[in-house]
Amino acid sequence: MSTDAAGRIRSWTLEPSRPRFVPPAGAVDAHCHVFGPADLFPFSAKAKYLPQDAGPDMLFALRDRLGFARNVIVQASCHGTDNAATLDAIARSGGRARGVAVVDPAISDRELAALHEGGIRGIRFNFLKRLVDDAPKDRFLEVAGRLPDGWHVVVYFEADILAELRPFLDAIPVPLVIDHMGRPDVRQGPDGADMQAFRALLDSRDDVHFKATCPDRLDPAGAPWDDFARAVAPLVADYPTRVLWGTDWPHPNMQDAIPDDGALVDMIPRIAPTVELQHLLLVDNPMRLYWAD
Repeated sequence: MSTDAAGRIRSWTLEPSRPRFVPPAGAVDAHCHVFGPADLFPFSAKAKYLPQDAGPDMLFALRDRLGFARNVIVQASCHGTDNAATLDAIARSGGRARGVAVVDPAISDRELAALHEGGIRGIRFNFLKRLVDDAPKDRFLEVAGRLPDGWHVVVYFEADILAELRPFLDAIPVPLVIDHMGRPDVRQGPDGADMQAFRALLDSRDDVHFKATCPDRLDPAGAPWDDFARAVAPLVADYPTRVLWGTDWPHPNMQDAIPDDGALVDMIPRIAPTVELQHLLLVDNPMRLYWAD
């Protein structure tokens, strides 16, 4: 495991390759994070991992290197419900970043309004037990019913609990965005049980979106992630107005398996092979969700 001088896990690549694929003008990296700097924004006492600093200057330098115009910064679990680092990065972006917060369900309407002013446009519910200790569905539903206009809920889970989560997901009264497609086993292919269950969720309501992201997490065969491309491309083709893409930088809790962000960008034309699909994936869909106001 690679760590810095303070013993924190290294979670990012200093010099990713420059991708061969050139994103369209206005492209959005719709799933990324910031860590710290820890001396300004300490990690949560409940954090399951302590990453190396990866602040907004690094994120925006990566954005430019990869050819993107905007970022959607998702609050990482290591910062808990203190969204200060995410809000700081948004404030420093010159209007080129929006965010997704993690909140205590007891948050007040006034605090939600303040998050909106700070550029937040959604909240995230995490059901990965290795990252969070508690995920109270009843309290999550209550706060979901109080979100500002135009917000959505992001949900992170693994495929083996999708059936268990369906009543909860069905009850959420605002649009949904599913992180990493609910982590299907891409080795099953596009017609496997995990993808079929996920398609059933997408077909159940027309306001469910998903992130076609993280081949490095989902494809155990490793780069060039052929199983991921084969399984995900049909999903993108069939739900073109409901799909987003992001780097997942700085790759939380990946330890020594840190992917090359340039190679991740080069996955885009493999899952969205036409100019029209690429524009929906990278521009139209994220702009509608995060910059509609």
